[in-house]
Amino acid sequence: MQIRYFKEYSHYLERDMEFKMYGHAGTLCVVIPCQDGRFFEWEDRHMFEFVSDLIEQGRIQFVTVDSVDPESWSSFGPTESRMQTQENWVCYMMNELIPSALIKAGKDQNESVMVMGASMGAFHAGNLFFRFPDRIRQVLALSGLYDMSPYFYDGNIDFNAYQNNPCGYLNNMDPTHSYIPSYNSAQAIFVVGQGAWENECAEDLRKLADICWNKGIQLRTDFWGYDTPHDWPSWEKQIKEYLPQMC
Repeated sequence: MQIRYFKEYSHYLERDMEFKMYGHAGTLCVVIPCQDGRFFEWEDRHMFEFVSDLIEQGRIQFVTVDSVDPESWSSFGPTESRMQTQENWVCYMMNELIPSALIKAGKDQNESVMVMGASMGAFHAGNLFFRFPDRIRQVLALSGLYDMSPYFYDGNIDFNAYQNNPCGYLNNMDPTHSYIPSYNSAQAIFVVGQGAWENECAEDLRKLADICWNKGIQLRTDFWGYDTPHDWPSWEKQIKEYLPQMC
């Protein structure tokens, strides 16, 4: 498997940001780590070994990134400053990281990408998909939260907080919005278990599914059994199940 490491300066975040790329051809999939995780988390967890056949066949290649969760979702500061940092990261992802990764993958900068993550990474993946459906045409979100307001906001929901809360902005979306056909023509799979530590995530996915149904947004929402906890062994099984369908 071809593995490459990069460090590039982000003008949006005003720091160097590290990332790695795995594979040589195929769909470009951006992998976002769990809360406070680093760009090497999925490699450390041997996740790519479970789909090595897809990588070696040139069906998919991955770029693993850093978030700024310690300064945004995990910080105890005011919502306004934390969500400004989160929004700066979104701008970094869409305007710096993804264009750079597409070039390194030998693709046109206008080509669409896939996003994937588990736990907080699933939130990030879903949020990027819902906000940029013309550029992100596939999403695999495993065990995420999608209504951030009960857990991470202090009651002061400014515009940055609002636009990083999928259940909030989707609930207010006009059913005739031009994004809805883009959502419906994309491949969007949202998955959760119903075992240990999955209660909040399962509840949030039901909430997201209801909102999307009411807006005419067609998502695939899969609820695995009560033997499927919020943990890496579950996500190992799920990427083996879903990624072959997506590349």
